[in-house]
Order: sequence, then C-alpha cells, then structure tokens
Amino acid sequence: MIHLQDLWKTYRYGRDRTVVAAGLNAVFPTGVTVGLLGRNGAGKSTLLKMIAGTIQPDSGDIHSTGTISWPIGFGGSFHPELTGAQNIRFIARTYGVDTDELTDFVEDFAELGQSFHHPLRTYSSGMKSRLVFGTAMGIGFDTYLVDEVTAVGDEEFKRKSQAVFRERLSAASAVFVSHSNRMILDLCDAGAVIEGGHLYYYDDIKEALHHHRWNQQNLSRVEDNVARGKG
Repeated sequence: MIHLQDLWKTYRYGRDRTVVAAGLNAVFPTGVTVGLLGRNGAGKSTLLKMIAGTIQPDSGDIHSTGTISWPIGFGGSFHPELTGAQNIRFIARTYGVDTDELTDFVEDFAELGQSFHHPLRTYSSGMKSRLVFGTAMGIGFDTYLVDEVTAVGDEEFKRKSQAVFRERLSAASAVFVSHSNRMILDLCDAGAVIEGGHLYYYDDIKEALHHHRWNQQNLSRVEDNVARGKG
C-alpha cells in the first residue's frame, strides 16, 4: 500500500514555476498494479521518484508498507566508475540479498557479455537500462516502480523482460508508466492520471485511459488553436 497525503512539489526556473503536485491525495492498494498516465512533463517520473524517496516533496507525506524498488529506468543508485558487476554487489548488500545469486541472475538476464565487467560510464543508455531492470527483477520487492524500461532492447529481449515482469507481478504490486496504452491495459488493474498538479485515481484502468485520451485530445486542440492564432 502507498498512501499519498497532501503532497506538494513545485519546480522553479527563474521567474517561472511548474507545479507537478498540488496537494495530491491517493491510495495505491496492496496487490494492485496501477498504470500512471499523463502527458510529457506532467510529473509522472517526479512522482515515482518521490514515492521511492530519491526526490523529496516540498510538503506532505508518503506512507507505504512493504519494500519499494527505485524507479526502474532511473539509474541514480548506480555508480558510473564501478563495473556492472560491482554495482550489483553493492546494491545486493544495500538491500540485504545474496550477492552471488543477484550477480548471477543479472549477468544472465542483461546479456551484456564482457561489458558486465566494464565501468558503467562506458555503457550505452540501453545497456544501462538492461542492467537496472535486471537488478530490480532479481530482488523480490513488494512494489515495483517501472518507467517504460520494458521497451528497451530487441524484440526477443522485450519479450523476456515482459515475461519476468509478469512473473514478479504475480506476487507484487507496481506503479507502471508506459507510453503504450496497449501495455498499460494488458498489465494494469487500476489507473491514475496526473495533470496540472492533480491526480485522479480510477479502480478501472479503462476509465483512467479514457480520461488520459480526453486530456490528450484537448491539449492537441489548444495547441492547434495557438498555432493558428500565431499564423
């Protein structure tokens, strides 16, 4: 269970400011995979990072039960000067899991070859994503925070990633961000739409997708009107 209680977060850029959380209140239930929807820049990644504790809200509280992963797709816990293998061992000790078992799992899963023993700074973004995703899947979290990472790699690797993710979801919850509505519909039970600093939670993922599509259509109309006005 994840409980957001009067959560506020604002980014300031000179005289401009963007409110990504304006007193958010929501409960993500235990055992439910929630699809987090919103346009680019609406605050999806920021909310995942606040839930994980890698970004602090300006005010408000986040209460949770069980263990929560870092936002998969965000490698902030991984050190660029350490090799892939060394990073895995460090994380295994941090989360109290068997270092050899996790290292073996990630080395086999990520398919990085000799690069597994090279510094992380030499990795491409795709290689890093494979390492991060494999590490998270190798640890039995109660809730996984996933940000589009299952789209990384060729078709075979995508299928493998989705298969292991589905297996983990049989005994865990997730907050899942994806630009693929099909994947959201396939993997998620419930949905939450973030827009304009507000969060709208739906027990039915189809209702959340309907709200998200409505937002997208109206944003497109506004952009078209602005473009015509400038023309």
